[in-house]
Amino acid sequence: MRVGFAVPQSGPWSTPENMRRVATRAERLGYHELWTFQRVLYPVGHPMGPTYRSVHDPLITLAHLSGVTERIRLGVAVINAYVQPVVLAKQLATLQTVSGGRLTAGIGLGWVPEEFAATGVGMERRGRRGEEFVEVLREAWRDDVVEHDGEFYRVPPSHLDPKPVPGPPPILLGGTAEVALRRAARLADGWVSSSREDLSAIAGRVELIKAALAESGRDAAGFRFVCRGVTQVRAADGERPLTGTYDKIRRDVDDLAAAGVTDVFHDLNFDREFVALDAREAMRRAEEALEALAP
Repeated sequence: MRVGFAVPQSGPWSTPENMRRVATRAERLGYHELWTFQRVLYPVGHPMGPTYRSVHDPLITLAHLSGVTERIRLGVAVINAYVQPVVLAKQLATLQTVSGGRLTAGIGLGWVPEEFAATGVGMERRGRRGEEFVEVLREAWRDDVVEHDGEFYRVPPSHLDPKPVPGPPPILLGGTAEVALRRAARLADGWVSSSREDLSAIAGRVELIKAALAESGRDAAGFRFVCRGVTQVRAADGERPLTGTYDKIRRDVDDLAAAGVTDVFHDLNFDREFVALDAREAMRRAEEALEALAP
């Protein structure tokens, strides 16, 4: 099991100084990866919750943190296909190169209609659009001359250089429906769960993906099963996985490993109590959690 930690991105604690403190401390403590997430906008009156109210851009955050770290990996879970794929391909290739090959690129379909409207992207047929989006990313990173004429995207014969060094970043896909899990098995290097995932059911999703990998002739050994851990530290243990005392949370991580999860990252941004704290108290608790949950 590889253990990561989400950087401050939402709420009062998400200052540049705190981002750097968490990143450098996590690297010293041996965490495998730093993680970010995306929210483009928060529709007025939407019930999605305070975590999404004010969120920094995930790629710029990771680019900043790549400059103050050396070894720890850098992941986004996820960035949605709201831009043209060649634009994102260029950004991800540059981030992969300047970070020394430490990037993990989680790609999502999106689910907020207002974000689709604001970015000028159609919400219909999101699954097929996402598949073609990944196709264009891989072509942009692989082909000397990139040419694509698809249902949603068109790239005239072009050079898209420089290519990512030392190679393309691994791609993760998310989703909980069977079609999404099979899509991840067919197209991606790994699967990542969402903040709304029922972690008690994650073993079934892992098994379904492994079966789909076998059906397609792919080796499951190198496939990553990444769990976003909505970690909520409490004085008493809760029924929900990753909620309770540090001992309970560590036991839950062991249970996730037994279920086939290869990576888990603790994300305090999705604890509604945590994001309501003032910046100083939030960082005090975050640094305590970093120490207590270190791999």
